[in-house]
Amino acid sequence: MPTPTKGPRLGGSAAHERLIFANMSAQLFENKKITTTLTRAKRLRPHAERLITFAKRGDLASRRRVQAVIASRSRTNKSIVHELFENIAPAMANREGGYTRITKIGNRKGDNAPMAVIELVMEPVSPKQAVVKEATKATEKAAEAPEAEATEEA
Repeated sequence: MPTPTKGPRLGGSAAHERLIFANMSAQLFENKKITTTLTRAKRLRPHAERLITFAKRGDLASRRRVQAVIASRSRTNKSIVHELFENIAPAMANREGGYTRITKIGNRKGDNAPMAVIELVMEPVSPKQAVVKEATKATEKAAEAPEAEATEEA
């Protein structure tokens, strides 16, 4: 899993923090979005995206690894892992990262904590983005060619 951050942890101990992230990732995969504090959302993102990357591999070892992270052996967690591998991972197949989106939604009424919604980006990658990347690469290549010819002539 991603490197733990320095400083205070979200739950007290490292073990409690792992449990918090396991539960939050399970809820994220089950409900497709969750509302939490901004700090927790930012800390959850690398964990959830790593699990989705494992799910995209789709092999048995990856399934067992994800199941170990999502923790207990209850039937619901097995169904969440199944949902991740069968529905979410194929939807993310063409996406090269950036599987989650964090949106700030203001402060909580009780303690004024900054709140955010973290959600899975289920929209397919736009073919327009691929065309723009190709055009940008072609433009850069064309711009480099005259420079290379000028240096050879000199």
